[in-house]
Amino acid sequence: MLSFNDTLMPSETESIPCNILAVDDSPDNLFLIEAILDDPNYSITSVGSGEDALALIRKAPPDVILLDVMMPELDGYEVTRIIRQEPDLPYIPILLITAHDQSSLVQGLDAGADDFIRKPVDVNELRARVRSLLRLKRSMDAQNHMMRQRDDFVARLTHDLRTPLVAANRMLKLCRENTFGPVSMEIDQALVSIIDSNNHLLNMVNTLLEVYRHEAGHKMLTRSPVNLLELAETVVQELSPLATAKGLTCQIITLPTAAANSPQWEIRGDYLELRRVVTNLVDNAIKFTDRGSITITLSQSHQLPPAVAEPLSSTKANRWLLLAVEDTGIGISASDQEEIFQWFRQGQHRRAGHGLGLHLTQRIATLHGGLVGVNSNPGQGSCFTLYLPT
Repeated sequence: MLSFNDTLMPSETESIPCNILAVDDSPDNLFLIEAILDDPNYSITSVGSGEDALALIRKAPPDVILLDVMMPELDGYEVTRIIRQEPDLPYIPILLITAHDQSSLVQGLDAGADDFIRKPVDVNELRARVRSLLRLKRSMDAQNHMMRQRDDFVARLTHDLRTPLVAANRMLKLCRENTFGPVSMEIDQALVSIIDSNNHLLNMVNTLLEVYRHEAGHKMLTRSPVNLLELAETVVQELSPLATAKGLTCQIITLPTAAANSPQWEIRGDYLELRRVVTNLVDNAIKFTDRGSITITLSQSHQLPPAVAEPLSSTKANRWLLLAVEDTGIGISASDQEEIFQWFRQGQHRRAGHGLGLHLTQRIATLHGGLVGVNSNPGQGSCFTLYLPT
């Protein structure tokens, strides 16, 4: 039973009307909550069970939920867990209210509640907690609104950038084919340079769009059986002209030796996304290597290195596939290794890119339950290893 521990004070009015849902199996408790929160800017709806509360929340989500812990059938903990598991619901702050000393604050917070208050409640404390949760709700809503605006801006920006770049490249290629008349060797070389620059910018724009899709949670994997060795062979065949042009050798090794169609190299994953990962790792190795070789090694393991095992402890797998891309290039300093996978973090070398590729690579690996690790020393080359659970 709720009780008044303080005299009712004039409530602080809020500039934005707020919908509050009070859930308690005791009508007296609901009446007192309505009295304590009597304010023209609060619209309070009261229900007497967890089932009724869930039905109302799914129909019209409130701004804040005041939820009694001890209720028959569905208690406050279970209602909280169900709300937090509903993917279509917006974020709703939940304040758990209990009259029992044995009610667990830890259990309530673990279920997904935001705050906890015991009966008999202090009038001013309840009002203050509600105001605090309403501020939290508005802050979260504002942040989500900004994220939606950002996603819309990036989508429009990338579209507006890609369209003229593709059109310009088509026209430049027509010029190189002498469609509009003969082109001198000097002009042809200039056109090639412009096309290369356009392709670089187009690739950057596409990568930016993919990164934002992953960051916004809009990227869904299309899983199917993927042979990692066959995928690596396809990528190497595609990028081998770049390696040849720099005088580099590029080879694939399997440990143990096995045919490309062997089922031991097969996992379930998104082929296009995994190809993006392998392509980025091999392309970077070629880009940062001036002499020597690029070696792609595929292997299996039932145990991960300690540095990798800890961040992947939540992934349950009896067997892991490892794809290591090792080069003899310029290497990476220890300070750069700590930040190289972060958003827009570029290496200190003059050939460093736009700081998106490795970030996206790590995001894709994480979505597959794995990660990408790096081992490198300046002047001694680098080895990037993709760990994927089977």
